[in-house]
Amino acid sequence: MDVSGGSGQPRPGDDEPAEHAAGPTPPAAGPGRPPGREPSEPGTPKPPEHGPHHRPDEDTGPPGAEHRSLAHSGMAKGEPPQQPPKEPGGGILMGRPFGVPVYVAPSWFLVAALITWVFGGQLDRVLPDLGAARYLVSLFFAVAFYASVLVHELAHTVAALRFRLPVRRIQLQFFGGVSEIEKEAETPGREFVLAFVGPLFSLVLAGVFYLAMRPVQPDSVPGVLLAGLMISNLFVAVFNILPGLPLDGGRMLRAVVWKITGKPMSGTVAAAWVGRALAVTVLIGLPLLNQSGAFGGDSESVSGMDTVTDALLAAILAAIMWTGAGNSLRMARLREHLPELRARTLTRRAVPVETDTPLSEALRRANAAGARALVVVDADGHPLSLVREAAIVGVPEHRRPWVAVSGLAQDLSDGMRVSAELAGEELLDVLRATPATEYLVVEESGEIYGVLSAADVERAFVKAMARPAS
Repeated sequence: MDVSGGSGQPRPGDDEPAEHAAGPTPPAAGPGRPPGREPSEPGTPKPPEHGPHHRPDEDTGPPGAEHRSLAHSGMAKGEPPQQPPKEPGGGILMGRPFGVPVYVAPSWFLVAALITWVFGGQLDRVLPDLGAARYLVSLFFAVAFYASVLVHELAHTVAALRFRLPVRRIQLQFFGGVSEIEKEAETPGREFVLAFVGPLFSLVLAGVFYLAMRPVQPDSVPGVLLAGLMISNLFVAVFNILPGLPLDGGRMLRAVVWKITGKPMSGTVAAAWVGRALAVTVLIGLPLLNQSGAFGGDSESVSGMDTVTDALLAAILAAIMWTGAGNSLRMARLREHLPELRARTLTRRAVPVETDTPLSEALRRANAAGARALVVVDADGHPLSLVREAAIVGVPEHRRPWVAVSGLAQDLSDGMRVSAELAGEELLDVLRATPATEYLVVEESGEIYGVLSAADVERAFVKAMARPAS
């Protein structure tokens, strides 16, 4: 603890969140996104935000080995930390199949309207007698298609739960669906299965709609709907199985390379670069395929507006795929180094002091013990609050004998009690749940281990982000 004053370096900012995986909806349904599995976080893990008392110039010093040996007074006892439950949110809650919340994002209504308009135009050419009712049929198609997307995502979810991987939520949004699985698969075999089940179920749905279409007149409303759903699910299955991240096929390729090399990072690098190559292919190839009539249209009837629309859709899809592949690389690099963020190694040595202890005496005890933090305890040794380092810096040295430590302390909440065993993403999740500048670190027995500074964790996080992957 710097008792003379505060000087230090500015805090680096939070990392930008990662983009989700993406892919196009079938041509018959208009622009959109087929389902893709999103492992772990919906975004890149971020360092904890500082609480209201954080000062950018606060000097906390770099974490190091001198913080590992902490003062255990024998009288200081705490409570095991409890993490408050978190509700993921993300739109309108539609239900909880298998205990996993399913949300519809507001952007879904935009793509539903777009699909209704595009599919309605196609219905006007196939079934001109429908009139304005074609838009009601088109809306039914949009809802049925996204129900198929939900089945795709539920396949990922059930597989993840079978492998005891927690699923945070399923979200249906503008570009399709995403299953937010909070942990990576432990083996390449499980990773392959987890990725494969989504396209497999889309293919099964395409087969079911094909069989249902057989006894139905093709120029009827049921026949057109069933044909559209068959083609849509077939397209979703085929597109998602392409071997590049962030698509399901990219995760399958990652699993194969992981199995061969024994290194998950090697699989991620290979699948990410294939994903970038696919993004370039989509950017160039999709407009050319549409103009050639490969998707069932007449190449001679393609207008200038159709060409612009195809190019715009291809650019959006390519950008999403390129960004998703890059984010997969970024996440893999971060996950490789996240285990280095351990509460036990980042914690500062602390000394317990009672509420009426003068600040000068508390600092004398801390300096004598080689500690850099103060924990205010009651007469029985139970921790009450943490003395904020920024508050110490603001007290002139000549006034410190007359200022009690309790006047500079922040009361402890349950979220400010952190287990010394926490590490990696679990540690970051706990700190983000209760933003503060300092946290009390305790052993499983409840004994005080020390004080964890959010600034130290943030610096270690940024250092891990900057390191190249091994």
